[in-house]
Amino acid sequence: MTWLKLVEGYMPMQMISELGLSILVFVLVNWALHRSGMGIPKFWAGVGVFVFIQLYLKYRIYPPIPFSVRAIYGTVSACGIFMWVSGSEKEWQEFKRPILNVMDGITNFHQSVRTAMLVVIPLALGGFAYSSFLPSFEEPIELRTVHPAPPATTKVHGKTFVLQVVENPYRVNADGDYDQGYTDARIVEQAMGRLMKDVNDPNYNPWDPNADGYIKYVREGGEIFFQNCHFCHGDNLNGRGLWAYAFNPIPANFTDAGTIAQLQETFVFWRVSKGGIGLPGEGFPWASVMPPWEQHLTVDEIWKVVMFEYWHTGYYPRTWD
Repeated sequence: MTWLKLVEGYMPMQMISELGLSILVFVLVNWALHRSGMGIPKFWAGVGVFVFIQLYLKYRIYPPIPFSVRAIYGTVSACGIFMWVSGSEKEWQEFKRPILNVMDGITNFHQSVRTAMLVVIPLALGGFAYSSFLPSFEEPIELRTVHPAPPATTKVHGKTFVLQVVENPYRVNADGDYDQGYTDARIVEQAMGRLMKDVNDPNYNPWDPNADGYIKYVREGGEIFFQNCHFCHGDNLNGRGLWAYAFNPIPANFTDAGTIAQLQETFVFWRVSKGGIGLPGEGFPWASVMPPWEQHLTVDEIWKVVMFEYWHTGYYPRTWD
């Protein structure tokens, strides 16, 4: 359903509002039908709402969201539906009645349904298991790559960035000039616990109130990271955050030498800005569930977060020279 796209930056609230409004309309219509003696039974009403939510998440949202995220929304919606159908003992009994009727086989029809389920469900589960383990000899449509090639340019908040030449505006020396050596000297040592070189020197300790320039921007990037990113990427940037295992694959481990240590800073800026939905074809299907942070952060905030990630891990951004 690409003809009615969700508004960038307001997608979560718009999605929740549309779902809430649709369910409210359904409840009101069903209530009116019940008043006239033609209401939908509670069991089928609950099933219908759940199916509607799943279809909405799969076909309404564009670009599509990964299955792992749909599963989270589906679980939450199922819990809400069960709370709705069990609001009172009468409603709960009404909801359970069709299920119990089939299990007890009170009529020939219910006995037929029960028999069919006892045959169909095991066959369906067996077929799913068989197809899951069945080897495939077909070549992939596209070759997959962990770090897909970035575009030549990217547009963030209406400004076009040429990724080959753009530089982090906060990685500068005391004179305001871009200076890799100046910032490298202030990156944390790659040691046990990633200790800072001198916690009493504001040139190295970003949490020192007198910290200025580069190290001050590191602190600001850290504050943004821990407000938005650590839930997935972890307090120690190792990809083991609170929500990490809800996703497949799990979020990137920045402490791994195969991630940001192998990348240019502009590549990380592009990936953070565009998120998983901004990946090119060779990065699909859904190699990342990261949201497009350009919808939530400014350009300056993204640059600061990227700089903090390199500082915290002790790695150096790759450069052309």
